[in-house]
Amino acid sequence: MPANFGDHEQKSYDPSAAEHRQDSEKAVGRNPHPDIAKVQASRPDWNYDRSWHFTKPVDPDWNLGCGANDGGESLKKEHVELDPYEDGRPAIFNYKLLISAIIPRPIGFVSTRSEDGKSTNLAPFSYTSVINHDPPLFTIGFAGGFSNAKDTLTNLAATKECTINIISEHFLEAANATSINAPHGVSEWALSGLTPAPCKEVKCSRVKEAIFSVEGKLFSTQEFESRATPGKKTGVLAIIEGTRFWVREDALNEDRNLIDPAILRPMSRLGGIIYGRTTEGCELPRPDYTEKEKGKEMDGLIQPKLEGQ
Repeated sequence: MPANFGDHEQKSYDPSAAEHRQDSEKAVGRNPHPDIAKVQASRPDWNYDRSWHFTKPVDPDWNLGCGANDGGESLKKEHVELDPYEDGRPAIFNYKLLISAIIPRPIGFVSTRSEDGKSTNLAPFSYTSVINHDPPLFTIGFAGGFSNAKDTLTNLAATKECTINIISEHFLEAANATSINAPHGVSEWALSGLTPAPCKEVKCSRVKEAIFSVEGKLFSTQEFESRATPGKKTGVLAIIEGTRFWVREDALNEDRNLIDPAILRPMSRLGGIIYGRTTEGCELPRPDYTEKEKGKEMDGLIQPKLEGQ
């Protein structure tokens, strides 16, 4: 399949692709509430007074070899073994399990534009991470293969460009609105009310409201095939090389190498339709082996493996 597999070719290859994408959210059943408005009305208001702050770690006196800090309580619980391909287990169960377990996940708020420049796209992706700093490399995971690509992947494959923006509290609702199952050619920018800002090296816009944005060029893609249904393409991994960073000036330190979490106030994804806030943190320095050895803290702990491994 060509790297610039576009919307016209996609529909010719799989006429049901557009309809399948619109039905996928219903199949996932991500929203557990029949009446979400009623549930929201029963909850407390957003706490604007909760600002970023530091706390002590759980156990400030922890030493090497002490293990978990819960006094052994976690060892009293049993585990359930799950085979992702066991008979009768739908693949969607693995999806729901993983997005509720691998949390919190950073959200890549990705902006692209079509190859002809006639349409633009903006969408959030929680299969996102940074994997290298020289060169700066980021990953974005897309559900479905190239034959069922959403606009973001179609545009990225065609133009080899995007921006990755980090979602902060002050535009959470607008960012979430871009996850709408809009048909091809309808720009989520207008639906969100967010502001496009120009970039230096890519043609697609960055989000001006974002504290941190990355201009990116497509480095590579890898398409994945289902284990349960051989021949079915289930996902695409895109590796993006960052070529420019944009940081709001009040969030950047004097050395231009740190961003203040109190200003960034990033949002993350949890399971289902849950978003998470980052409002507190604790600091733990990496232990130095030589120092710990000199301090006798590792006496009796140095061994090639634990008994029973």
